[in-house]
Amino acid sequence: MAKSAEKTKKADEPEEAPAGDDAPALEPVKKRLPGKVIILYIVAPLLVLLIGGGAGAYFLGMFDAPAEEHGSGEHAADGEHEEGKPVAVFYDLPEILVNLSTTGKKETYLKIRIALELEDEKMQAGLEPLMPRVVDNFQVFLREMRVEDLSGSAGMVRLKEELLQRINLSVQPLKVRDVLFKEMLIQ
Repeated sequence: MAKSAEKTKKADEPEEAPAGDDAPALEPVKKRLPGKVIILYIVAPLLVLLIGGGAGAYFLGMFDAPAEEHGSGEHAADGEHEEGKPVAVFYDLPEILVNLSTTGKKETYLKIRIALELEDEKMQAGLEPLMPRVVDNFQVFLREMRVEDLSGSAGMVRLKEELLQRINLSVQPLKVRDVLFKEMLIQ
């Protein structure tokens, strides 16, 4: 039994280095983390943070082209505009009040205020003498409308498109960019 106890004692104890100076000293063996643990606990969270940070920066607009500085912050007031950035010029039409086409005895009225978006300020002077023709075209068209034609957003879009087409026919060769509703009341 003494031999088996001696063998277990030797197996449990680290071997001692020989007493000589030339013999290398034994160092304790370092434990390495398995590859799966490194990927699961270090690489995966870093990857999630990088992707999440990139997505957050994208949605916050950090990757968009920076806005150009104007120096003093003043815009061109005389109708000039930078290349590709037109200046919005608006022209208010007089208020229009018409009775709508109805089948019953009850009359329905439409009160509408419109602004026109023009290409530049020079166009305002050319548009001024044509305003009676524009208002007349709008009056005739609006009197034929029914309440059902104006209901919902689809009705508003159709009305806007039709008015834009009619005004551009009335003021040729000038061109109106858009028709904007300032007020629309049906009674």
